[in-house]
Amino acid sequence: MPNSAMARLGELDLPDRLAPTVPRWATQLGVALLCAAGIEICRAVVNAIAPGSAVFALVFPAVMLATLIARWQSGTMTAAISIVYTFFVVYLPTAGAATRTVVNPRFAVFAIAVAALLTIILAETFRRAVHRATAERDRQIADRDLMLSEFEHRVKNNFAIVAGMLDIQRRRVGEGAAADALSAAMMRVDSIARAHRHLYRGAQGGEVNVKDYLDDLCATLSDALLLRGGVTLACDADPALIERDHAVSIGLILNELVTNAAKHAFGGRESGSIAVSWKRRAEGGWRLTVADDGVGMPPGPKTARRDGGLGQRLIEAFAHQVGGTLTTASDEQGTRVTMDVPD
Repeated sequence: MPNSAMARLGELDLPDRLAPTVPRWATQLGVALLCAAGIEICRAVVNAIAPGSAVFALVFPAVMLATLIARWQSGTMTAAISIVYTFFVVYLPTAGAATRTVVNPRFAVFAIAVAALLTIILAETFRRAVHRATAERDRQIADRDLMLSEFEHRVKNNFAIVAGMLDIQRRRVGEGAAADALSAAMMRVDSIARAHRHLYRGAQGGEVNVKDYLDDLCATLSDALLLRGGVTLACDADPALIERDHAVSIGLILNELVTNAAKHAFGGRESGSIAVSWKRRAEGGWRLTVADDGVGMPPGPKTARRDGGLGQRLIEAFAHQVGGTLTTASDEQGTRVTMDVPD
């Protein structure tokens, strides 16, 4: 039996799991009876192939199994039931007179009992070692979870402090390019903060559930950009676990694209929609899409933006970090930006 399988059996501890619904002694006796019955079933199969061979051999794996899953008491009961039954019902009726004169039956039973006792001791020692290791592992997990919770709390506070400082500065500068730049910086900080919250809230290892993250981010962007009534933001994301750093980059790209659409796509219009999607590609990988039904991008060379094109440079830099390929299509029916991300 592989060590991993034995370790799982050692962790089972049926008497504790079923208590107090089922008394521990009842569980141990039930396991003993089941193991003893299993011996007889296996013996019948073996006897059909090789009659009378090693009648006591099956006692030892049954004793070990009972000890591992229901402690030494169950192993002892299994040994007693099996040895007594095998000796009087199987061994004596089938042993010939010559065998009885050569081998003392009492000595044979004594030898089997000693071997069974050693099996119980070894199995119980292993079971207790597994339980100690399991308890230590659970303690370490609890300590880690506490540390992560404390770390998450500190990180959350730090992001809140940064966002608060940016907001104070934005209020001081009033209106204009500086205020817009500070607002954009606040949303970028918030995007990173949300990725970290999702990492510590329900992530597996260093991965983030991108569906929950993008849904949360879109809801926040809708509030932050005051998308109400005429202009709506919808998000349709498939569940997927991605690395934390990639999630941060994707969130920041989404932040920039949605912000650009909200600010520039609906000039002179009071209604419109922005659609965000994260879908699995048939050929493999994932596709992030941000599409609007606005006025589209003007033809010809792009004019220099007041922020010096910082948003576009950020989009390209974050796309490079995740190995993504950006594609932009725009006409009078709106703008559609896609990013294909490999697995």
